[in-house]
Amino acid sequence: MPELAGKVALVTGAGSGIGRATAVAYARAGAVVLASDIGEAGLQETVRAIAAQGGVAAATLADVSKPEDCRAMVDRALSLHGRLDFACNNAGIAGEQAPVADLSIDGWHHVLATNLSSVFYCMKYEIPAMLRHGGGAIVNMGSILSSVGFAKAAGYVSAKHGMMGLTRSAALDYAAQGIRVNAIGPAFIRTPLIAGMEEAVLPLHPIGRLGEAEEVAELVIFLSSPRSSFITGSYYPIDGGYLAK
Repeated sequence: MPELAGKVALVTGAGSGIGRATAVAYARAGAVVLASDIGEAGLQETVRAIAAQGGVAAATLADVSKPEDCRAMVDRALSLHGRLDFACNNAGIAGEQAPVADLSIDGWHHVLATNLSSVFYCMKYEIPAMLRHGGGAIVNMGSILSSVGFAKAAGYVSAKHGMMGLTRSAALDYAAQGIRVNAIGPAFIRTPLIAGMEEAVLPLHPIGRLGEAEEVAELVIFLSSPRSSFITGSYYPIDGGYLAK
């Protein structure tokens, strides 16, 4: 029997890239999946990919920068399946690229709302849902830029650093109640988010290639599964050696 059979997983940003690969991986591991994103077309493609491998998934539109959308998203998981066991808070944007003094106020607020506040909003509603059935596991999608800087990316870097503090605090708040909260830090992964940048960023990875979304998804499944039952409040880079330099 698949190791996550009978469980329910929620994935944000599931319409493409790492989010789609994660939703597909959860389904392959036996979980029923609620896939969320801001756009309909990508979501439906994800649901079709899961159905094609014999999995079960539903789609829900949500803008995770809005707390009311996050609440409605979790409510839908509960109304469809009666429980929530896993969540991968993956939705994010690159944001405006500019030196700090040239970064617009709107650009700053937009990337923090989408990449940091959204994780708080999601966990605010995911955690009570998980507590109804004795706990669960949350994986927040960070970045290598959760631990180092990057020029002209102050908004993104600040959001990903802040998300790590939020992850660790949530882990401590709910460890004794059976909820584990961890974060993953991918380097540059071959997804639409880095379209056009591949040749420029490839040399940053000592392993000599970019990462694949499916490789990141495998780490999400491990951190959700009973195999990681003693792991919480941790950060796992998946970076082809980027941070070892």
